Amino acid sequence: MTFDVAALLGLVQGVFMFVPVSSSSHLALTQHWLEGRGVPVPPPDSPEAIFVNLVLHVGTLVSIGIVMRARLANLATGIVSELRTPAGQDRPAVRFALMIILGTAVTGVLGLGIREIAPFALGSPTVIAIMLVLTGVILWWTDKARPGTIENPGAKAAIGVGIAQALALLPGLSRSGLTIAAGLALGMKRAQAAEFTFILAIPTILAATLVQALDILAVREPYQIPWGALGVGFLVSAASGTVALLLVLRLLYAARFRVFSLYVWALAAVVLALQVA
Repeated sequence: MTFDVAALLGLVQGVFMFVPVSSSSHLALTQHWLEGRGVPVPPPDSPEAIFVNLVLHVGTLVSIGIVMRARLANLATGIVSELRTPAGQDRPAVRFALMIILGTAVTGVLGLGIREIAPFALGSPTVIAIMLVLTGVILWWTDKARPGTIENPGAKAAIGVGIAQALALLPGLSRSGLTIAAGLALGMKRAQAAEFTFILAIPTILAATLVQALDILAVREPYQIPWGALGVGFLVSAASGTVALLLVLRLLYAARFRVFSLYVWALAAVVLALQVA
């Protein structure tokens, strides 16, 4: 894999990890497009491609850390302070952290099953197109959703968002779009739904990275991807992801997600047309 291809994949991952149009589908479609042009890239469902995607996903964690740094710092400080308080007092930071753990656990349990079929879907542009259409419907509803009143998510919200995050392992379903929509459907405010879903992504991505890394090590096959190219992809993913996350938050607060609905519907139509041609 050359540096320019790695940069392209990093850009796609960084932008579409947060722009609610499904990063996995765009990565897979980009890899299919590169293959069609004769560019040597690993197939989307191959161990090498999974390893590249893993590195790019870790790059987006840097984006979340940059954009959410104030909230994460306050959360960490709050947890330390509340753990020192006498039992029986309200501990909002600790409760928030527990809900993150619960949501991650739900995603992990369901994700073990979903990840078994995800590679097959990655190899099918038609399946990706169908999922993109569904993503567009969800995003359109998100703009229409009445703002909730919940600021601190409880167990019900954490479980619901965790389920949505697990379903988003299927290519074509947007993780950010699906989880934010789930938070809104369960009565959360827009800002709090976004905050919860993006912070929830941190332990989820870390856990998924560990699981995939163990799977890759178990294959014991030599990889032909230069470390320098992986580094370029990582840096581009982190930088583009930071810009994309800031943009998505602004559009979410203004209820402008429907523009992404039009985009994914158009993309699905193009994918299906190319399949028929």
